[in-house]
Amino acid sequence: MKNFNKKNKKGFMMVEIIIAVSIMLVVSIATLSVVQKGLKISGQSLHSTQAAFLLEEGGEIVRILRDGAWSNLSGLSLSTNYYPTFSGSTWTLSQTPNQVDSFTRTVTFSRVARDVSTGDIVSSGGVTDDGTLLVNVVVSWQEGEQNLSKNLSFYISNIFQ
Repeated sequence: MKNFNKKNKKGFMMVEIIIAVSIMLVVSIATLSVVQKGLKISGQSLHSTQAAFLLEEGGEIVRILRDGAWSNLSGLSLSTNYYPTFSGSTWTLSQTPNQVDSFTRTVTFSRVARDVSTGDIVSSGGVTDDGTLLVNVVVSWQEGEQNLSKNLSFYISNIFQ
């Protein structure tokens, strides 16, 4: 009987080791999965924040150009993609695509129409306002298999007229 108990204990100890190793393996795999997902979300958040800053900068670039002279903007073709470029000591808008890291930033301009009686901006009808433009800044980037973008639209006026 003594030998039977020793043999049982050895077999039971082996089962305990297998169960312990299995539990540790499952916990390790789950932890790695959580860490991987956390890193992915962290990267997406970083890219989204960078895009937001580039959008804001794009708006400021348009304001800088307007403050230099209204003709910097009014002479541009409407509905054409322009790409902000820092040249020399100032910003310019070029039709040559460029990237900031993995981001592409485009700026487009559209005409603005105003209601004759109220002076309010209207989406259809009205009279063209040559002193106001609708600006659309888009920052786009690729996140894995997805193409993502952020958009900023605002009106800009010739305040020096």
